[in-house]
Amino acid sequence: MAAEAEASVRKRKAGEDADHGSGVDVHVEAVDSATAEPPSTEEIPKSSDDTAFNSNPNPSESFLFEDDYGYSCSCVDDGDIMKQYTDIRAVEAAKIPYLGDKEPLSSLAAEFQSGSPILQEKIKLLGEQYAAIRRTRGDGNCFYRGFMYSYLEHILDAQDKAEVDRVLSNIEQCRKTLQFLGYADFTFEDFFSCIHPLEENTLYPEAILMLSQIFIEQLESVLQGSETSISHEELLKRSRDQSISDYVVMFFRFVTAGEIRRRAEFFEPFVAGLSNMSVNQFVKASVEPMGEESDHVHIIALSDALGVPIRVVYLDRSSCDSSSPTINHHDFIPSSSSSSASDHLTKSRVTLLYRPGHYDILYPN
Repeated sequence: MAAEAEASVRKRKAGEDADHGSGVDVHVEAVDSATAEPPSTEEIPKSSDDTAFNSNPNPSESFLFEDDYGYSCSCVDDGDIMKQYTDIRAVEAAKIPYLGDKEPLSSLAAEFQSGSPILQEKIKLLGEQYAAIRRTRGDGNCFYRGFMYSYLEHILDAQDKAEVDRVLSNIEQCRKTLQFLGYADFTFEDFFSCIHPLEENTLYPEAILMLSQIFIEQLESVLQGSETSISHEELLKRSRDQSISDYVVMFFRFVTAGEIRRRAEFFEPFVAGLSNMSVNQFVKASVEPMGEESDHVHIIALSDALGVPIRVVYLDRSSCDSSSPTINHHDFIPSSSSSSASDHLTKSRVTLLYRPGHYDILYPN
């Protein structure tokens, strides 16, 4: 499907100069927020650190914590230095697979042997509840990539057809929302150029349908009993395949963007807490482009739109003033408006480990 979609894309030329700047040319008028009641606005646990860090093997701003990780680099305020660092990070990230193999949690502890005693203690506490970790590439898409694999793996293990049917219904609603918001007709050559460079702008009126169909194919294939059913090994292989994985990530970004725009009034205070941008500006700059990192705003929106509960466990240096460090977590429970089956909204189907700037997948004991 991905190959056919790409071939179709290449046949459609917009006839414009391909030499545009970054960003997606989406022109959408602001719409009123949905009338549905928003989910709880309780305070989401945050790291006490203002900067991001992330340990080996995924590169991030971990150099800011020289005492923990042995990196030595001064704070990056200068634009040229930051660009150089970003370029280096992109090159290094490309050496890491989109998704790693499942590893025992002890492999995480090994990374922190000479690091912060607080983090070492917290990893011990993690080991009481979680058995394994699966790393994701630190390329700014780690939240969406981790969500994709973890959710599909959950369906593969549980063989929950009712859950698949429920999410398929939510996907259809998401597509209608995106169509209403104007996402069905736009030029997004920058998205495709990050996967397979094109020599011309790509106008693809059915782009959202194509992207959603790629995810639907993966979702249906993890249900056993058909000729298209796949194993755990094949799921991992597909999730590492750029022509599938990146398209699914793109679809999730559009779903997230659509949900934020649809409920702009609800999300406005969250956006204001992260930036001085309007909701539409935030979506255009921090949600739609590939490689942009995700925060609680993105998680709330995707969880609500698809109706999938997500647990995020925080490994940071918060609670540093306590003699007994604790592990914080937050359960992102979809709002009741996201699904008619409220009994499906209480148990997390995706568990991610958050280290400032990066998400990996966690496996409970």
